[in-house]
Amino acid sequence: MTKDQFLKNLDSALKPLSQAERQDIIQDYEEHFLIGVEEGKTEQDIAEALGSPNQISKELLASYHIKKVDAKATTGNMFRAIWAAIGLGFFNLVIVLGPFIALIGLIFSGWAVGISFVLSPLLILIDLVLQPGAFEFFNLFISILLCGLGIFISIGMLYVTKYFIKGFIRYLKYNVALVKGGLKHD
Repeated sequence: MTKDQFLKNLDSALKPLSQAERQDIIQDYEEHFLIGVEEGKTEQDIAEALGSPNQISKELLASYHIKKVDAKATTGNMFRAIWAAIGLGFFNLVIVLGPFIALIGLIFSGWAVGISFVLSPLLILIDLVLQPGAFEFFNLFISILLCGLGIFISIGMLYVTKYFIKGFIRYLKYNVALVKGGLKHD
């Protein structure tokens, strides 16, 4: 593969990035080719040493999306970062998607319990309207207790959700660093 083919493939694979970011990356790889040619290597040798433009773009896009979700953790940014990390290899399908689904399940169930406990006094009101003679103060007190417990659970889930999002972003960064070529030991 020649320098022009390599850079063209890399540029087309980096379309999700802005023009300025793509230009900066392309210039970095042009420098790799210039340095390699000065050292007496052929363009094909340099391209082989750099690796596949598609794999390079997957790694760069994964890093880009993880930085973006780290800066602003929106749902869209989170999903783009997850899909970019999964795109690095089939093994990541299990390693990234499995924990993400488990995490979402835990967060969803925690919020569902908290909200349902908070709304439990409404069930007593509905029961009072549907069956006026079956009202019991015990049920009212239990529903008020559940409502208070639900408020505490919901407040706790707010912190748990923030903690898990930050932790999962760190996990994605670790995974991408591992796929890119291993972790650096200090």
